[in-house]
Amino acid sequence: MDQKPVQIEILGKKIILRMAKNEADVQFVLGLRFSRWNKADRFWEIPHYHGSLERMQQYFGERISQIVRHETPNTEPSVQARSIDKNQILIIRTRTGRLKLIFGYNSALAQLVKTIPYYQWDPKNKWWTIPYSEKFLDDVKRKIAELGWTLLYEEEDMKSEVVPKKSAFDISNYRKCPEEYIQKLQEKRYSPSTIRAYVPLFEEFLNYFPHIDIEGLGEKEVREFSHYLVTTRKVSASHQNQAINAIKFYFEKVRGGERKYYHVDRPIREKALPEVLSEKEVSAILKATSNLKHRAILMTIYSAGLRISELINLKIKDIDSERMQIRVEQAKGKKDRYTLLSSKTLKILREYFKTERPHVYLFEGQGSTPSRPVRYSAASIGSILKASVLKTDIKKKITVHTLRHSFATHLLERGTDLRYIQSLLGHESPKTTEIYTHITTKGFDQIKSPLDELDV
Repeated sequence: MDQKPVQIEILGKKIILRMAKNEADVQFVLGLRFSRWNKADRFWEIPHYHGSLERMQQYFGERISQIVRHETPNTEPSVQARSIDKNQILIIRTRTGRLKLIFGYNSALAQLVKTIPYYQWDPKNKWWTIPYSEKFLDDVKRKIAELGWTLLYEEEDMKSEVVPKKSAFDISNYRKCPEEYIQKLQEKRYSPSTIRAYVPLFEEFLNYFPHIDIEGLGEKEVREFSHYLVTTRKVSASHQNQAINAIKFYFEKVRGGERKYYHVDRPIREKALPEVLSEKEVSAILKATSNLKHRAILMTIYSAGLRISELINLKIKDIDSERMQIRVEQAKGKKDRYTLLSSKTLKILREYFKTERPHVYLFEGQGSTPSRPVRYSAASIGSILKASVLKTDIKKKITVHTLRHSFATHLLERGTDLRYIQSLLGHESPKTTEIYTHITTKGFDQIKSPLDELDV
């Protein structure tokens, strides 16, 4: 048998194989997970999974004429999936044992990354990754110090048991969300964040049944998919609920079916009390935040009890210094409300405004102009808080939303009526606000355990 040479090209997470047609070779390639024939360009595409390239090298051996690894050169400022300020770098230690480096283009830093073994550039997300080691991390930190940049560091939850869903690249003939589904969401005036959540959830449902036409999907498949999310993906109760709601939207709103209950095991929501900070801990975090803009952001969130989405959508005109109020427009539930404007927050906002001069939004990201204002990144705010907490002795697991919980709890502890807190937070139901009565420790020092009165 005439065994002709083969060519292999590696493009990030994809391997391209060019070879002459041969039945034995074809059967081997078909045995590689999710391999597919690209009819238009006449080559095989194989996902670059761990071990795939090694199996191909072992099988084809000396028949491989060349292996070409393509790199996307980083020649322009990166448009990052995680937006951060200039002269900042965000480093994330991932569950897979790598460090993710996100920063604006800098040749010196990029050259350092390229000296580290097994570095990778992700052209889609615009970030670098390197293997985690204390040495590599120290090398990067030294370079950051030389540049005078600010380091933001965070770690992914190493204990997460959630199995990630298959990406579009992992699935041959991946089915995209129907355009009519997205149009109906927009027609019903669902928020952009809800649309961003529903579309990938519904796509995951569609692609879980690759051989069933969308019109053939029904209640049986909804039950099966829900079971898969719980037993295989091990997703949270809230994720499962949102997935079911995304699927129900298709059957009831897009197809126009009657509203019905799907007999799936809807999870009981975990009743966990939110973590809150003491007033002393909030003060420590704010004092540890030296950057004026960053401090203004955290102070605004805490002093007004804002959600992170509400903060990044605040406009300059929403600050009413005469009435000492902040107007929150089209918040969760598409409702407007007013909340508190602290005098200390107003003072730092005025200092910040003189320095930064935002155009439309109160806090704007890189590249913002009067004609094209850019909202500040929600992810960057999380990194700011993380960096400030690391400078303190606080060991609690907190997020930006913890500041909102702390605001409500501290108001309650200072004697504010629960109805006013409900209004300031924008809660539709008082039951949502009542959760803070279970968190506060005010008055505990006045209660004595009955054991103390026993003769034991």
